[in-house]
Formats: sequence, structure tokens, C-alpha cells
Amino acid sequence: MSKQTQSASFVLKNPAGLYDPAPNGYSHLAVVAPGTQLVYIAGQGGENEAGALQPDFQLQVRQAFRNLSTALTAAGARTSDIVKLTVLVVDHTEEKLRVFGAELAQALGDGPKPTCTLIPVPRLALDGMLFEVEAVAALPAR
Repeated sequence: MSKQTQSASFVLKNPAGLYDPAPNGYSHLAVVAPGTQLVYIAGQGGENEAGALQPDFQLQVRQAFRNLSTALTAAGARTSDIVKLTVLVVDHTEEKLRVFGAELAQALGDGPKPTCTLIPVPRLALDGMLFEVEAVAALPAR
């Protein structure tokens, strides 16, 4: 049985025949309606407004989601408008996946989660950077 959630701009789907990804914090498909305004948000790391990075993975993930929320707000969007996340994790482990999942749930709330791809990487742009998240949001045409 297919599960889906719909907004004015997109539908998140988890079709029958694929496992239920909800416990892992994502959906399999996001179908964006014609005429929808797309907002692309560059990778947000764990830097604070001054550009400083905490050495702790969890604190960087939390700050990256704060930064993502700030960027969404600047575009007139909310976290519930996100249709796609791409996540980069330095030296990925199952423990880091658990931390990411908990912070994702905190940042995005209880509703269905967007599509998401996690990519383990050996390094990111800045020394000490451990996490980065980029997003695509879908808004009704203005």
C-alpha cells in the first residue's frame, strides 16, 4: 500500500514495493506540482554567524539545521516546504547516523520527511567541518 502526504506544492510518496523509510527520516519520492517555485539552498555547515565551527559533530549538525532554517525563512519558506535534502557526513558511522536522525527529527518536526540522500565523504570545504546539508524547497507560485 502506498503512503503519501500532499501540500499545495508537492506530494511526498512512499510507494508500495519499497520499504517504509519513515523510521530512517525520509521519503522515497517528492513529486512537485507544475508552476511551483523551487528554492535551492546551498550546503549549510555547522558554522555560526561569525564562521566558527564547534568541534562536536552533534553541535555542527544542530547549527547546520539552524542555518538551513534561517535560509528557508529568508526565502519565505519553512522546513515543511523542503522536498529534497542532500547530507554530507565526514567519516560516517552508524552513531553519526543516529545523531543526524535525532537532529533531523528535532529540526523538521513530526510530519513526513523529505527525500534525502546521505553521502559519506572524507572531507568538506573547511578544516574541522564535519557535516553539511543542502536543500530544495517547493513553494506555491507567487
